Amino acid sequence: MRISLSTGTLFTFPLGKVVTIAREAGFDGVELIVNQDFQKVNCRTLIRELAEILPINSMHAPFMPLDGWGSPIDSLKRCVELSADCGIPLVNFHPPSWMGGELGFWRWLYRVMDFQKEVGQGAVIVTLENMPWVGKRVRMNPHILSSTTKFIDFIQERNLFMTFDTTHMGSGKANFINDFYLCYNSGRIRNIHFSDYGHGREHLLPGHGILPLTRFLNHLRSTGYNETLTLELSPEEFPRDERIIVESLGEILSYLRKETESPTP
Repeated sequence: MRISLSTGTLFTFPLGKVVTIAREAGFDGVELIVNQDFQKVNCRTLIRELAEILPINSMHAPFMPLDGWGSPIDSLKRCVELSADCGIPLVNFHPPSWMGGELGFWRWLYRVMDFQKEVGQGAVIVTLENMPWVGKRVRMNPHILSSTTKFIDFIQERNLFMTFDTTHMGSGKANFINDFYLCYNSGRIRNIHFSDYGHGREHLLPGHGILPLTRFLNHLRSTGYNETLTLELSPEEFPRDERIIVESLGEILSYLRKETESPTP
């Protein structure tokens, strides 16, 4: 199993610094979130410079408008093209938001019959991420395919893979293990976003929320999961001191390896 750090974990730092910190902490690679740093630059040059520091195991399509990147459909296709050119094996994206009025994106999603062939071009694994439940008095999920069973049916019917996000699933069900097994048994999980959730706050350090994360990691070990696990935390979980950040990430990485590695016979 490859363990990555999402660059969104430290998005307050320049991308080069984030990838360097990930290398110093001992991660196998990073998930590169396409953000404002990708505006008005040569994206291929930027990606290749970052990949010289540490392998890029996945790319996350932008989830906000960026100059020159067009619609969510355009930006997803551009991410796939860049990934294919730069040797990045996986691209992840968010489903359309019905609350955000992304009707064109929604219609396009349902017109695609084979995502690996039509979008991934047979060169890049394309994954769809499950999204969070939000709200205090009334809990709701503002994205389509919020039902786990409908999500699974959709990705199976259209040859689409999944990025399973623990915080997002846990925001709807604190005990999300059964939903994870439904997703795992589909054979479609290729990436996991790992973080804690609690008291309405997402992407917390493990142990800072209410999710059964150690039990979840033990399930990964028992099922023999051998794809990518991506640590995706909020920058608010860390101080500004770079040395402390590296030490904290190193401790979390040791925990992840300890709870997922099979015991030596």
